[in-house]
Amino acid sequence: MLIDHLGRKIEYLRISVTDRCNFKCIYCFLSQNWKWLPHSEILRFEEIETIVREATKFGIRRIRLTGGEPLLRKNIEFLIERLNKISGITDLSLTTNGFFLEEMGEKLKSAGIKRINISLDTLNRKKFEKLTGISAFEKVLKGIDIALDLGFNPVKINVVVIRGFNDDEILDLAKLTLEKPLEVRFIEFMPIGKNHIWNEGNVVTVKEIKSILEKFEKLNSTSSFGGGPAKMFKWKDAIGKIGLISPISEHFCDKCNRLRITPDGKLRPCLFSDYEINLKPILREGEGTLESAFFSALKFKPARHPLNFTLRPMIAIGG
Repeated sequence: MLIDHLGRKIEYLRISVTDRCNFKCIYCFLSQNWKWLPHSEILRFEEIETIVREATKFGIRRIRLTGGEPLLRKNIEFLIERLNKISGITDLSLTTNGFFLEEMGEKLKSAGIKRINISLDTLNRKKFEKLTGISAFEKVLKGIDIALDLGFNPVKINVVVIRGFNDDEILDLAKLTLEKPLEVRFIEFMPIGKNHIWNEGNVVTVKEIKSILEKFEKLNSTSSFGGGPAKMFKWKDAIGKIGLISPISEHFCDKCNRLRITPDGKLRPCLFSDYEINLKPILREGEGTLESAFFSALKFKPARHPLNFTLRPMIAIGG
């Protein structure tokens, strides 16, 4: 079993299938001169399947596919079908910007995706276009409704809160839970990839967010599937739930149960650490074993993540 030097049981693997994205969100896509990875550097479906099959032998039970935008990866449903057939995987989920759910939702459901996270940081059309660089606000909203109609459970909405940009919408975003069975999760702004708009003053803490929400109505503690980092709450008569995720103000590192794989095949023990193990030589040249790589990664999983910029932006790590 993957148990690190602090006794944390690692059972969750986040796999980024591409660094490409059709959005250019200001906290993720940082440079107009950004160069996408060449196709040859991105893990092939067969390689991802091999990694997951091996990882289940060490106790990995949960897989999340991310990007970039994972639905830009051609024939992604075929990979999902293959992963869904691997014995030992109990949870297969996906994070998306929602743009392609109208076209891809039914295929994802049929292939084996059980639950889905959708990024939506604002309910203001103009802000949405400024944030993402694309006019797709209505399409993403429609994608959320499609995800609910198809029966993904839960459907989680990820909101990165940035002071002066969308902190005035916290209550409006949370009120989505009054009428829809969504989990709206507010995430503190993080220093990823030398982000030029990040500074500590732009961080709206979960304590502040909760205070804003409780001015509307007292929040009651509840739970969510998977026992992730979010502290979960709900309003008394709400259909959905509210999550608060605090990577900056209240670390949850002592409960971290995950490893990450970047689209170019680097195994990362921590989002905030640039320590990586390259899996491609193992997969393509037979240099070493995946077992050795996974257990080596545990040695470099920090007790507490450092709050310093990573060299890679989020789009290159995997959201």
